[in-house]
Amino acid sequence: MLKNEELTPFHLAVPVTNLEHAREFYAGMLGCEMGRSSEHWIDWNFFGHQFVTHLVAKMPPQPNYNQVDSKAVPVPHFGVVLNMPEWESLAERVSAYLSAKGQSFVVAPYIRFKGQVGEQGTFFLLDPSGNALEFKGFADKTQLFAS
Repeated sequence: MLKNEELTPFHLAVPVTNLEHAREFYAGMLGCEMGRSSEHWIDWNFFGHQFVTHLVAKMPPQPNYNQVDSKAVPVPHFGVVLNMPEWESLAERVSAYLSAKGQSFVVAPYIRFKGQVGEQGTFFLLDPSGNALEFKGFADKTQLFAS
């Protein structure tokens, strides 16, 4: 098992139906740096991880939802764990972006396990193609796997 200081970047590729919409969402809203690209895909620096959006004609079926904290959480989903100040800043930026577009979070930012082991901020949203993302924020990342 790797320790936090030894973590290596993951690679994840997801389908999208429009690369321009993906560019606006991942670069414009989330602030991800674009890497290599072609007319069929774009590489992104997704918070230090290699993330690729691949153009497809039709999206696979939309996610299912599970109840977590009385909230409908999309499954599957992916995301990143940030420190709390980064998470708060991202949540504010995403909230303003979604509001300006007349859109909303799947699950709005809130704190889970407040005052308990594993306290974390979380929010969920969908990209323009319907891929579900979760962003977590920890004041103490050593609590990530705490039980």
